[in-house]
Amino acid sequence: MPLDFTAIDFETANSSSASACSVGLVRVRDGIVVDRAGWLIQPPAGHDAFLEWNTRIHGIVATDVLGAPGWADQLDTLLDFAQGDALVAHNAGFDMGVIRGGCAATGLDCPDLSYLCSLNVARKTYQLDSYRLPVAALAAGFDDFQHHDATGDAEASAHIIIHAAARHGASSIAELAQLTSVKIGRIGTAVAA
Repeated sequence: MPLDFTAIDFETANSSSASACSVGLVRVRDGIVVDRAGWLIQPPAGHDAFLEWNTRIHGIVATDVLGAPGWADQLDTLLDFAQGDALVAHNAGFDMGVIRGGCAATGLDCPDLSYLCSLNVARKTYQLDSYRLPVAALAAGFDDFQHHDATGDAEASAHIIIHAAARHGASSIAELAQLTSVKIGRIGTAVAA
């Protein structure tokens, strides 16, 4: 089974999990980055206030997302890009929470997705003082990205998984999860049932 997955990262307008204002996606096939995509998202009403703290982190302001697709309008595009892959994210609980939050706020069923956390894999792979994304990415030999740019962060997560898989001799996400004792998580309606 090949090392195929899609890395994902969200930036949010505020502390609401439904306030995604940007997404970055990086597709990996056979352990090689083959495609990247990213776009702005208009957070749904009631979750669309841009807090200064968040803006200071990612640089996105309310006027940047005017006319951008909303959560309901962009979810299918996100899922089409992922092509049914397991998702990878650094601190994946946050990013999966954004998917759940965006769906809940817009009345959509949360899609059934599996995911692996690159933060947890990094903790089982490297001996570092910090496992923040820039530090873990550097340990994986990837430091050419703009932190808090959603696509850049997704690519950094992808490189952590690619490097960790090589280090552990894993040829798939499932094998990497097993070798590092990191659980593959799941979200969606099948999980709730």
